[in-house]
Amino acid sequence: MSDEGVGLRCAGCANTGFDGATCPVCGLDLGYRYIALPSRDAKPLGGPCARCGGDRYDTEGRCVGCGRPEAGLDRFEADLGAVAVMTDRGLVHTRNEDSVATAVFDGVAAGSSAATVIAVSDGVSTSAQPQVASGAAVRAGVHATVAALAVGRLPADAIMAGLAAAAQAVREVDVADGPAPSCTYVCAIVPRGAQPVEITVANVGDSRAYWLPAESTDGPGNAPSQRLSVDDSWAQALVDAGALDESDAMNDPRAHTLIRWLGADSPLEPWADDCVRVVRTIGPGLLLLCSDGLWNYLPDPATLTSRVAEAAPIEVARGLVEFALRSGGGDNITVALAPVPQRRGQ
Repeated sequence: MSDEGVGLRCAGCANTGFDGATCPVCGLDLGYRYIALPSRDAKPLGGPCARCGGDRYDTEGRCVGCGRPEAGLDRFEADLGAVAVMTDRGLVHTRNEDSVATAVFDGVAAGSSAATVIAVSDGVSTSAQPQVASGAAVRAGVHATVAALAVGRLPADAIMAGLAAAAQAVREVDVADGPAPSCTYVCAIVPRGAQPVEITVANVGDSRAYWLPAESTDGPGNAPSQRLSVDDSWAQALVDAGALDESDAMNDPRAHTLIRWLGADSPLEPWADDCVRVVRTIGPGLLLLCSDGLWNYLPDPATLTSRVAEAAPIEVARGLVEFALRSGGGDNITVALAPVPQRRGQ
């Protein structure tokens, strides 16, 4: 279920398409572990259609006789130690239009630093091929961010290089007709082996990043529970204008309407001027990136912090996804959790 190395560009010679941690052309040891989920090549469960008994399906996985979606793998997860990720279709959507990618980068190139890079994207359901848009965004974004870090660029510059690459990748998604493929995007860089830790975040749209400190470490140097990203949405615009508080704004029927997104119908630079943010902390705690399939039900940082306890990140991810499902599962759910501080061997 991983796409190890797919599309990665070597920072030494720009070779692409290899599937290991060493470039076969110039020999550069990239020093990374990479995964992108969900796998679009996952095999469906197969068998006759549960509605009409037919056995032929179109390229979208729908029965050609009655249009029912073919039963398939609904959940994908991976635990790389430095980060745990999970994405789930939810209970309402017929397919998963979220994507998540991460690279655990060892900083082997001269002048580069070890870091974990994570990106989460939520395909806009009213656009064409939203699942393709979200997959293109996270893969391109993580690849470009790692490549920038590999040549010694600072995290704020690297994360913007990734954001620009993600935007371009979505613009290049080809569809015959229909609304332009589009998606949200949130990315984070977490240094490994550094203290204090400076977490760098950038976003477009309403997928979110949170800092969740361990509840027992409310001392000097550890940042409090907080949301690190600012939504590009109608609700956030109302809050920023002082028209409504956040809870009332979220009850507006236009609350989730995006004012910025990645897509061919968005500006060439679709991000806000202040889309990059940095939080400094000593930890311990967890960085959470998620789609609105989770934060619709758990938007408050303090409440999220109270739910993560001392469990391993992959167990926390499973617990958060299950909570969203029990709460209604009205959207695709994606969760990525990185423990802080991070060790180089993690």
